[in-house]
Amino acid sequence: MRPKYKNICFYALALIATIGNSCKKDFLAVEPPNQISAELVWKDPALAQGFVTEIYNGLSVGGFNEQMLSSLSDESLFTHPNRGIDLINAGTINPTTLGWVDDTYGYNPMYNRIRSCNITIERLEGGDNEIADQSLKDKLLGEAYFLRGYFYQQLLRYYGGVPLISKSYALNDDFAVKRATYEECVAFILADCEKAIGYLTGVTMDKGRSTALAAMALKSRVLLYAASDLHDIPTAKTKSSVINGFSNPEFLGYLSGDRVARWAAAQAAAKAVLDAGTGYKLNLTAPVTPEEGRANYKSIAMGGGSKAPGVDASAAAELIFARYFIDRSDMRYGRANGPNGYHNWAGNTPIGLLVDDYEMNDGTPFSWNNPAQKAAPYQNRDPRFYATILYDGADWKPRNKVSGNVDPANQIQTGEYDLLEGSNVVTIKGLDTRGSSIENWNGSWTGYYTHKFIDPDPNIVEASNPQFVPWPFFRYTEAVFNYVEASIELGQDAVAREWLNRIRFRSGMPAITSSGAELREDYRQERRIEMVYEEQRYHDARRWMIAPQTLGRKTTYVKIIGKFKQGNTMTAPYHYDPEIYNYTYTPTVETAQENRKWEDKIYFRPFSRDEINRNNQLIQNPGY
Repeated sequence: MRPKYKNICFYALALIATIGNSCKKDFLAVEPPNQISAELVWKDPALAQGFVTEIYNGLSVGGFNEQMLSSLSDESLFTHPNRGIDLINAGTINPTTLGWVDDTYGYNPMYNRIRSCNITIERLEGGDNEIADQSLKDKLLGEAYFLRGYFYQQLLRYYGGVPLISKSYALNDDFAVKRATYEECVAFILADCEKAIGYLTGVTMDKGRSTALAAMALKSRVLLYAASDLHDIPTAKTKSSVINGFSNPEFLGYLSGDRVARWAAAQAAAKAVLDAGTGYKLNLTAPVTPEEGRANYKSIAMGGGSKAPGVDASAAAELIFARYFIDRSDMRYGRANGPNGYHNWAGNTPIGLLVDDYEMNDGTPFSWNNPAQKAAPYQNRDPRFYATILYDGADWKPRNKVSGNVDPANQIQTGEYDLLEGSNVVTIKGLDTRGSSIENWNGSWTGYYTHKFIDPDPNIVEASNPQFVPWPFFRYTEAVFNYVEASIELGQDAVAREWLNRIRFRSGMPAITSSGAELREDYRQERRIEMVYEEQRYHDARRWMIAPQTLGRKTTYVKIIGKFKQGNTMTAPYHYDPEIYNYTYTPTVETAQENRKWEDKIYFRPFSRDEINRNNQLIQNPGY
């Protein structure tokens, strides 16, 4: 994949190569054509910018990798076997078998990027450079501090306390470094945030680069996590025997201290973001219509990256820090996750546990035990459902653009249906099933596909076209949720409800009126639905220590059968029609693809055996 920053670096390196070739003074004294002296980088403003720009590649494509963090949670199932996700979900990973590890949180990739940040800070703050433009130096320093804080935050929320490296090591340095405590890591990241805020306040940055507001959002997240159950060791010990038996809990959280003060700090940090940002349509005092709610949520997911009808480009104001893509990018999120009946790969498909958690549009829970709801499970749901989930019978893109004229209705087909062939009634499998006549391998196991983050533009049919939807590392609504959560934990229910209902009103959902423990549960439900597929749920379930009841559940699928009503028939091509068919929907627990089981050791990832062998000061996480 070629994200924006990689392309920038390509041009910067091409310029560097040109400069190098033009400066040759002796035929034999030639600089390597693909390398450049470190000394030269910090004497040239363009090269220094290129160096910092390259650090952004540590962000990769955000959460748009083929394997997504959603599939380590009760949001989705990864369709394809032997990728290591199933090992994590079964609780069988260990220091020699790590399962899937993405470069956006991998131990070595993060420290490689941290080293680049350290070099930038040393060179620009230490005066070991000849760049006269102070405003440029401040800008690059602000970016370096933000990115270093972000990378350490990634390590902290996956591994707990890690070694804090704040200098660029030389070959003769001692690489054996002890883990810092969780508290020390939080303090370090917060200090980096403050530095970034100081350098970047009032500075106009290009889209996709670090800003003061992004550093404030990072600070808000780190403080919220620091106040949570998993990182309050007295609380965590009561909820996990594995943590209770660990001899070095200081690496996992706070051993003591004023937890109320931590919640107050989290609340203040979140409020600072709310005061400095704008968000999108969060000033409503009553719910919008369901149609508006669906359009609002779809617009937020597109982040200004879609030209589809009805998508509001101004929703890009919701984004605080995001990963953007350009026309040369082949970032085909839709291809990786879309329906196989469109020649896509069905990568991370929503599971029934997620679908069932979407409320009815009147705010009441959905239940398979309700006969009316079971008979028509996809009617009158939370408007965000229709902008997030592709379900059987849902309207989708023109299928004939990639699959031929086999579905003039352009609807998702994940069931089995009666059809009349001559005088015989036969049963066919839908075009988007694993028995599809188009592709019978890249199909959903769960009966659903994701809609969120797939550009709804009918001209972008993912099997052949890239899309340019940005990945939201931080968006304004996350800060709203952080503020709500901290307010609830501080007993400030009224202010929590006010902000929580602003999110619901934008979505076309009625107000929440609960308080106390019930309000906490309502908040967690709302965060689950609003932030789905945004790399939040995996961390939320862990820090709330509800993973055994959520992430550890067996995955559920839905089986759909369409039988002719008496006196009615249909010939090919099939289309969804409740006037002709009786549809039955059967939720099913399946373990053939994944047999999920929660183990408390998964609250933190293991350090690899190789890393432990390289650094004998590194103490392993509990349970490994």
